[in-house]
Amino acid sequence: MENWVTEIMEQFGYFGIFMMMALENVFPPIPSEIILPFGGFLTTYTGLTIAGVLVVASAGSIIGAVVLYGIGLLLDVRRLDNIVDRWGHILRITKDDIHKADAWFDRYGYWTVLFCRMIPLIRSLISIPAGMSNMKFSLFLIFTAIGTLIWNLVLISIGAILGENWSSILGFMEVYSSIAYMAIAIGIAICVAWYIQKKKKKQ
Repeated sequence: MENWVTEIMEQFGYFGIFMMMALENVFPPIPSEIILPFGGFLTTYTGLTIAGVLVVASAGSIIGAVVLYGIGLLLDVRRLDNIVDRWGHILRITKDDIHKADAWFDRYGYWTVLFCRMIPLIRSLISIPAGMSNMKFSLFLIFTAIGTLIWNLVLISIGAILGENWSSILGFMEVYSSIAYMAIAIGIAICVAWYIQKKKKKQ
């Protein structure tokens, strides 16, 4: 995967970076942790600039995010209600659960989108629940763009600074990803435990 990604970027320059970042958002197994640092490295020996790489990488990211947002719109709350009507007794999910989750995302979703844009893998997938909750598209774009620009600028700059040693950042990113995923898992576990406890009290 790494060799294929870097070859495309070397061969097609800005267009290759744009395409890789758009694909990375729609197909998360293509990692931005390779694309962006290598893009920064390219600025050290080609005609590419950090500003240029940042612009095309961010444009690709945002377009990919919009695609997943559109998929989320197709899986809106109304369709989830229909799924719950049919399978809720098996999944142990009620319409009330869906509406509460939707209300939570309506309240905190913009900040969730912003911060999740800086977490590998989740940075792509977060666009789907944003679409499902019918998040206002203009605000979705603004918060997505801010989070994307921060993430992209940091990794591109690191790649430019490290030069030929750009790949040394990959080990650090694995540790960062593991910590982020662990924190999210703990947060979800706490929320689930709180929800179960609350249901027990009501019963």
